[in-house]
Amino acid sequence: MGIEWKTGTVKSIIAVRAKLQEIVLEMADGSSCRAYHDLSAFPPLMPGHQVLANTTAVTLGLGTGGAHFVLAPLAPELSTGGALPPGHIMKLRYTALQRAVLAVEEAESGAQEKLAGNNTLERMPVLIGELHSMLPAAVSWLRYQACGERPLRIAYVMTDGAALPIAISQHVERLNELRWLAGTITYGHAYGGDHEAVNKYTALLAAKHVLQADIAIVTMGPGIVGTGTAYGYTGIETGELVNAVAALEGIPIFMSRVSFGDRRERHRGLSHHSITALKTAAVARAVVPLPILSSPAQSGIVDSQTATSRLMDKHEIVWREAPALDRMETAMQAYGVSITSMGRGLRDDPPFFASVCAAADEALGKLFAADR
Repeated sequence: MGIEWKTGTVKSIIAVRAKLQEIVLEMADGSSCRAYHDLSAFPPLMPGHQVLANTTAVTLGLGTGGAHFVLAPLAPELSTGGALPPGHIMKLRYTALQRAVLAVEEAESGAQEKLAGNNTLERMPVLIGELHSMLPAAVSWLRYQACGERPLRIAYVMTDGAALPIAISQHVERLNELRWLAGTITYGHAYGGDHEAVNKYTALLAAKHVLQADIAIVTMGPGIVGTGTAYGYTGIETGELVNAVAALEGIPIFMSRVSFGDRRERHRGLSHHSITALKTAAVARAVVPLPILSSPAQSGIVDSQTATSRLMDKHEIVWREAPALDRMETAMQAYGVSITSMGRGLRDDPPFFASVCAAADEALGKLFAADR
């Protein structure tokens, strides 16, 4: 285990979000690097302030998470004090940065009453995805397709499989700006959502009964751990989420990771991440929509992968015609910010977005069928 600590001086402020500051730190060796400062723990920084920062990710040359993270300001005047806000559930437990949050399970939250006796999702469609980039793509397509039908209440549930502070997500910030989300929930050791939850079960129930969502989307935050081994990746949690949604009598709808832009063979077509999560981790039955791609060769590869892995023995595979590229482009343009996955946009890797759209269409179909 290794952590590298260094002191630095705030050189400039890049951006300030509700619960996060993005800054430039100048280190003692003269180098400068982007850094993040958690405003849920400390007051804002100003140029000239000295800080202690975790510089491990940059030293390791990591892409995702390749920035410094401020542990604490060294200026005495920036130390916090006074009474703590309500809440007794600790996140980042038994670490120097453990913090108390007011969770939906606590009486003081006002949400406990709404959860009392509500132990099922009442057949709410839940979109389950591995990558954080699936979130804005799914929300954009849901809104585009539902236009004229009825208003949609979409809740985002963020797991602790990647980034822990939700403030790291620029997509959540943008979705909130657009008012496209009914609210956000962070569970496990993820924190900073509109509501906090102890685990995935209460987070899902809060999406339904506290946020009164029509559809919930569950993904990890920005970043994902992968090792190239069969089970050594955080996205395997999607299989566990299928089990949780099914146990709570919701409809688990799996957003498969499909790509023909990724050079890695294990992610070509239907990613081994999706196959492994569905084949091994998911015990309950999920709805797995897959796009019929414009390229017969590409569709053939995905079809062959589902057959070889025998996913249809455990899950409901639903084939949907992939939306035309220009329609997906129109839907994503309304978001106003470029959506990329692994550095690739819609035109670089249409199958990725088509797979997300197929799942979103299935969720809408289930929702509107229930309305009737």
